[in-house]
Parts: sequence; C-alpha cells; structure tokens
Amino acid sequence: MEPQVRFCTSADGTRIAYAAYGDRTNDPLVLSAAFGYNQEAAWREPGNRAFYETLGRDRMLISYDRRGVGASQRDVQRLHDEAEVEDLAAVADALNLHHFDVASFHIVGAIYAALHPERVRRLVLWEPYVLPSEAGFLVNVERTVEVIRTNWAIARRALASYVFPEGPAEMQRWYSNVLRDGMSPEVAAGLLESEAAAGSDYREVFSRIAAPALVLHSKAGKLVALRSVQEAAACIPNSRLVALEGWVGSAETAEVVAAFLDEERGGRIAVKSTAAPPNVVAILFTDIADSTALTQRLGDAHAQELVRSHNDIVRKALQQHGGSEIKHTGDGIMASFQSASGALECAMAVQRAITEQADEHLAVHIGVNAGEPVAEENDLFGTSVQLARRICDAADAGEVLVSDVVRQLAAGKGFEFEERVDAILKGFDEPVRLYGVRWRG
Repeated sequence: MEPQVRFCTSADGTRIAYAAYGDRTNDPLVLSAAFGYNQEAAWREPGNRAFYETLGRDRMLISYDRRGVGASQRDVQRLHDEAEVEDLAAVADALNLHHFDVASFHIVGAIYAALHPERVRRLVLWEPYVLPSEAGFLVNVERTVEVIRTNWAIARRALASYVFPEGPAEMQRWYSNVLRDGMSPEVAAGLLESEAAAGSDYREVFSRIAAPALVLHSKAGKLVALRSVQEAAACIPNSRLVALEGWVGSAETAEVVAAFLDEERGGRIAVKSTAAPPNVVAILFTDIADSTALTQRLGDAHAQELVRSHNDIVRKALQQHGGSEIKHTGDGIMASFQSASGALECAMAVQRAITEQADEHLAVHIGVNAGEPVAEENDLFGTSVQLARRICDAADAGEVLVSDVVRQLAAGKGFEFEERVDAILKGFDEPVRLYGVRWRG
C-alpha cells in the first residue's frame, strides 16, 4: 500500500498534494492531517504507517498535505479555515467522491461536514474544541508565535511536548523533525495565528453536522481540555465521545475509528478487556419484570421463552445502536455504550419493540448510568456499574430510568426527560436524582 502522491488545485489556485491508499473503490475516507504532518514523513514512521494501513484496510483512504506543508504548495498567503475547507473539497472533487467519510485532526473537517451534509457519510474528529482559546496549543499564542519566528528549533521541541507530553523521547524528536522538514516557521506561525484569530464559537458549526460523529480525546495529551471536547461532542446531534489512553494516531485508535466507520456494515465499537474503558461509558441494564413470579405462574418452559424473546429484542437493539453486550444477568442484560445518546436510543427501541410484541407477560425495567468503570476480563466493575444496576431496580415495568449525568450528556439531542423524586438506592448513602425518559409516541 505504498502512497502515490498526486496533485490537485484548490479554489484559489493553491496546489495540494494528496495520496490514496488501500482499496481504491470501497468506502472512501478523506483524512485531514494534524498540524505540520506530511504524508511522506508519516509513512516512514512505523506507528503512523500502522495507523494508515489499519484505516486503509477494506476501504479507500485519502490523505493530503495541508497548504504550506509537505509536498503541497509552500508559498501561500491564505492560511485560514475557509481556504482549508476549499482544499478538502478540491481533494474530494479530484477523486470524484460524492458520498464519503471524513476524519479530521482540526476544525476543518467539522466545518466541511456542516457545509456539505449531503456528501459526508460519517465524521471522525480528534480533539475538537468549542473556542480556540480552549486549545492548549493556542494558549499564549502570541508568545508561541514569537518563539517560532525567533528560534524555530526551541519552538518545535515545545510543540512536540504538547503532542507527546509523556514521550517517548524518540516520538518527540520525530515530530520536531517533521515540523522542521515539512513547513517553514512563517507557515507554522501563520497557521497558529489564523486558528487563534478566528475567535469563533464553533458550537453553531457543530450543531449543523448531520452525519454520525465519533469524537476522540487523548487522556495522555494536553492539546485540548476534556471539558471542551465534551462540550463540542454535546453540540453534535448524533455523536459519541471516546477518551483514549494513548496517542491519537496509534493503530489501536485506527481500529476504533474503523469499527465506527463500519457500523453500517455490521461492525460496532466494543469495550475490550485489553484496554482501559473510554473516559465516560454509558452502562445499561435491562431486567424482566416479576421474573420469579412469572416462572412460578407460567412454568419454566414458558418463562424461558420470555427470556429468549427479551434477549433477541435487546441484542437487536444493541447492534442497531452501537452497544456492546457485557453479560447476561439471568433475567436481563448488561451492556455498554460509547455515548449516552446511543444507550438512550437503544433503551427506547427495546421498550417500543416489547410494546409492539404485545405479550402481556413480558415487561422490562431499564436503567442507564454513565461513568468511568473498571474493565477486567471482558466485564465492567465499579460504582458507576453498581449505580446503573440500582437505577434499573428502581425503574417501573416499561420504564427507562436514568441518572442525572446521563441526562446532562444527552442534553440537546432531542430526548425528553421527566424528573423523579430523588431516590435512596441500596448501597448509596446520598439521594440520587433520577429521570424518566419519554419513549412513547
């Protein structure tokens, strides 16, 4: 899958270098690179190469050098968002792409998706921010630009420490060299000044994104505060947030991205025992109402038929809404989601399917919470899981009951909530504020 660099011309005449990898016809994905990255240097670094190869597996991956960087035209005057959106469009048009995925390490991918909802199928955003002032690398940008223009070597090392704050040292050196070889200090300063000077509140842009979106945040980095990334994700109507333990350009990250892009083909994101769970995981419990009494009244065989019917309904909803079954609890299922919205959509789908089945003996309690569980041996543990279980216990038959954190994470996504009286739940000393989810009609 060696890259073959080609060139296209942007709207203002700037020459943009791009390359296509992997399957040349299947599910195109346009990748908009991070600050200073260029394709040639990225391809030579083993970790980046693995990232490209993973994303290019079973799909057409298109990457390009940003204007002023790498093999793209270096002598440029326009370095603002509008020009870069034109560059992405030029690459898509050069390959005659009409409906494709976009993955972006900067705000340009979000702006393009908002402007062209008819063309973007799915969107992946790394470290998006609501305000430029909330991006760590744009704090004190005047000072940073001054250092870039007076001592490019020191500035490169400082920027590398932002991208790889905990090393390894060889990656910091590699990125510093990428900046040295791939762009001039004038372009580096201009790009940073442009992003900082934009001064835009991007919430309105995010709110106009129609495509399903995967928002990624690195817990190891310090480019953008988690709070800002969460706010950006909350503004996108159909999004999920995944917090990663390590480097956002790793092969492991590419697997998460590939699973998200493949969902319409039957794939899904799962919580794996070999990796820490995302920073915020939504946890859903279902439980068949009065299961013990049903077994005594209907007999083992009939009761087991109800359990199988429940399992089929829940598992179908999990597949449709990106959920991962963690375990069967005997009379119910525990599942995890990478977004509160996905968990709520799944819960509502389950209740609607059970209602449509019209079996008077089958009713289900559903409880949803969100938090930072501990992953171990294909299971999840911890306070957030225990609370989800207790919320399920507190729900009435046919009800979806959620914690306040779930309600807040799903704010602005079109769900309707009914506040309940604060509940005292078994094992929790303080009252817990709960909300019912309106799912009928």
